[in-house]
Amino acid sequence: MSLTDLKRKKPKQIITPVSVDDFIEDANNYALGKASLLATPPTNVQRGLDKKSAKIYRHATFTLTETSISQLDILSKDTKMAKSRLLRILIEEFSQRTAAEQHRIVHKNEDEH
Repeated sequence: MSLTDLKRKKPKQIITPVSVDDFIEDANNYALGKASLLATPPTNVQRGLDKKSAKIYRHATFTLTETSISQLDILSKDTKMAKSRLLRILIEEFSQRTAAEQHRIVHKNEDEH
């Protein structure tokens, strides 16, 4: 299996059968500049990251303790937020702390483990 096999594929478009009369009527509407009667409106369902936001994110892999994973699962369920979003929020919060506060938090957590 090559890496190209792992690419996300667009969902297949479902083609609905159309009668000849409907097809001709829709062609007439097209010729007159009117809206299509057969076109299905686009759904606003978004799966995963869109192309614009995907450029600002990068995949990362890191190791967490079982306790951290459990806490992250609970936070994710309680807040109804993705775990990656929660981690971005926590990182942002930590980075806005002073060096002394960061040092205190880091050493407090090291003492517990």
